Amino acid sequence: MSRKTLWVAAASVLVGIIVLGLKTLAWWVTGSVALLSDALESIINVAASGAALIALQVSSRPADDNHQFGHHKAEYISAVIEGVLVVIAALTIMREAYNGFQNPTLPDQPLKGMLLNGAATVINVVWYAVLIRVGRAYRSPALIADAKHLMSDVVTSAAVLAGFVLVPVTGWPQLDPLLAGLVALNVLWTGWGMMKESVGGLMDAAPPPDVVARIKELVSTHAAGAIEAHDLRTRHAGRITFVEFHLVVPGAMTVAAAHEICDRIESAFEQDMDDAVITIHVEPEGEAKHRGVVVL
Repeated sequence: MSRKTLWVAAASVLVGIIVLGLKTLAWWVTGSVALLSDALESIINVAASGAALIALQVSSRPADDNHQFGHHKAEYISAVIEGVLVVIAALTIMREAYNGFQNPTLPDQPLKGMLLNGAATVINVVWYAVLIRVGRAYRSPALIADAKHLMSDVVTSAAVLAGFVLVPVTGWPQLDPLLAGLVALNVLWTGWGMMKESVGGLMDAAPPPDVVARIKELVSTHAAGAIEAHDLRTRHAGRITFVEFHLVVPGAMTVAAAHEICDRIESAFEQDMDDAVITIHVEPEGEAKHRGVVVL
């Protein structure tokens, strides 16, 4: 699994370089402020893809004495960095848009610029589909953040292409930097959302409600012989979900029998959620709180 995500992350850097080359060429032949802004965002995209690749390499390392719970949160650090880079890109685009308003000019060779930028946009759309599919399949925050950044890049390019259609028709050169400014606001919003989501992972946020519900269902249906499970706590770090709870068993139950119940629960998680790490604290029935997960 880690090998596939690493290959995809490495390919993402290469795709980013190709897209950057096409967009830079489009800006060079047209002199458009909007295309310059689009190329600036692609520079950040290449840097962010490189950060995602490094983060995936770190997160795939096994646990060691200094990191006994693994290195999975490295992906969240990458996603936070990528969000910061997106915000920087947005601010840079705003600056270029302001400069464009000060000295507005009509773009040169708009058709050629549209073709080059359109080709880069098609590549980004295809690669976004690959990144989002692999990122969700392997629960990789780094790849998902990279995919979201690509989609913001696609929105940027779509707005720029729309501007290239309108600028020659209207003869209004201020439309070019105006579009760049609007795109910057969209990129800024995307970057904020990426950072907010990634910080939640660094702060040990719980998994989505549907995942928590599935965890409770697995415990309830595979803990036959126990009385209840309480103090359930969950958190996710990258593709790993950590689950902890107290399992109450009859006071007369032997250690071996209680251990068998725990093994059965862990086996169910391995089959249903292979990226879950389970910690179970066994308690006698006197510790029952009569709340939490009821064993069916």
